[in-house]
Amino acid sequence: MSTRQKLPVVAVVAFDRVSPFHLSVPCVVFGDAHPGVPTFDLKVCAGEAGTLRTTAGFAVGVVHGLDALRRAEIIIVPSWRDPAERPPEPLLKALVMAHRRGAKVVGLCLGAYVLGAAGLLEGRAATTHWSCTADFAQRFPNVRVDPDVLYVDEGDIVTSAGTAAGIDCCLHLLRQRHGAAAANSVARRLVVPPHRQGGQAQFIEQPLPSSTRDSRLSFLLDKVRASLSEAHTLDSLAALAAMSRRTFTRHFRQLTGTTVQQWLLGERLSLAQRLLEASDQSVEHIAELAGFGSPVSFRQQFRSAFGVTPTAWRRTFTGS
Repeated sequence: MSTRQKLPVVAVVAFDRVSPFHLSVPCVVFGDAHPGVPTFDLKVCAGEAGTLRTTAGFAVGVVHGLDALRRAEIIIVPSWRDPAERPPEPLLKALVMAHRRGAKVVGLCLGAYVLGAAGLLEGRAATTHWSCTADFAQRFPNVRVDPDVLYVDEGDIVTSAGTAAGIDCCLHLLRQRHGAAAANSVARRLVVPPHRQGGQAQFIEQPLPSSTRDSRLSFLLDKVRASLSEAHTLDSLAALAAMSRRTFTRHFRQLTGTTVQQWLLGERLSLAQRLLEASDQSVEHIAELAGFGSPVSFRQQFRSAFGVTPTAWRRTFTGS
């Protein structure tokens, strides 16, 4: 058996009238070579014969058929061409069979409609593009739709919000499998944040504002990331930004999509993940470096966020 055959298979489902951007997201994360990051055997496949048209006016030729789903560990449906169109039955059947044998099935953006049509989301939580969440909830009443998040991970089933949130979701999948260092490395090469705080609610109806104050806030947040061991609070950050508590809170939510407390927790947990994976420092010292106040609080917050203890997380990613 060759080295190529031993690589974990990631299958991406293409279809006629696919968006090139949606199709490229999982391909660039799992198909491109990233220095220092384990590689995958990426297979772009389709259940439709012949050349596939894209929404950008050019066509793509796909070598693999749905047979590629039979041995894929991760299957990604990068979107869907029309929420009102039921996907082809052979595709739905192939997804169900792959899921039953243990594959992780992922629906990016409108790809959640394909997973919903296959019955894979029954009784589960999911998300999709914010403009379609109401329609999605109506079509799939047994699915708990969360319109505010960037992605929803149900273990063996994962869905993401619209368009660029597919990058967040794919980086999350990479982080799960190979740790924060690998995901961060790929994110740097793509020139995107390794983990965005907040959800897609911040993008509904209007884009994020751009102002001198927001630029000042971005600079402040970078300083906070470099000093997470300190006891930052809403009042201390508002003072550093030379804003009133109310004004700072409003601009902070506009910029990040979340509260100061939630953002700080997310950044501290992210730092703790990296330290657990890449250093041999004790859990107690990591709790101090990440600003959790006490090891007990750190363990509680970490388990609440990830479902495992810090020690178990370190063991998973380091084998120690």
